[in-house]
Amino acid sequence: MIQIFEGAQWANGLPILDGMYRDRKKIFIDLLGWDLPVVDGAYEIDQFDDEHAIYVVATNEKGEHEGSIRLLPSVRPHVLGSIFPELCDGAIPVGEDVFELSRACLSPRNRAARRLQVRNAVTTAVVEFALLRGIERFTCIADSGWLSQILSLGWDCKPLGLPREIAGLSTGALVIEIDSDTPDKLRTAGTYVPMRIVHAHADGRAAA
Repeated sequence: MIQIFEGAQWANGLPILDGMYRDRKKIFIDLLGWDLPVVDGAYEIDQFDDEHAIYVVATNEKGEHEGSIRLLPSVRPHVLGSIFPELCDGAIPVGEDVFELSRACLSPRNRAARRLQVRNAVTTAVVEFALLRGIERFTCIADSGWLSQILSLGWDCKPLGLPREIAGLSTGALVIEIDSDTPDKLRTAGTYVPMRIVHAHADGRAAA
């Protein structure tokens, strides 16, 4: 199942989001060695994890975090605009219909085949959410390891500038175009995954 959390903050202590923050620490800090804040020695939570963040979260039958991604409105502080603006050769895409994708995280507990399924499910949910909310473009930052995966998903994307070396990896910014044809493009690429999507309340309850 996919759950979408809006306006949910760390202070709420939601178990699903707790699991997401724990897995983010395992992936981004313990495995990749990123220099990021750690809360209570267990959670990766940064300054953008506030009431304006939207989380698209895949869970298993036990309600445990399997994968997630964070959406940030471009009209507010976000990773590309606030930390890495030099990755854009021109103006940073900003607008009410532009959101940033960041902190794509797949649970390290799953095997590779399951992680691929979850990645595709989260991508599908992101596209469906965008069409529902009138989001026309996503921006994101990707290193060389993630770039091939993003391109293989089937949606339309293009670079915003030449890649630069960040923390020893070639890293660039992308813009992803979303329109009514995007789901069919994912189907053609074999990455569209029909699933149940529910919008959760800020206290973690699934909306009716």
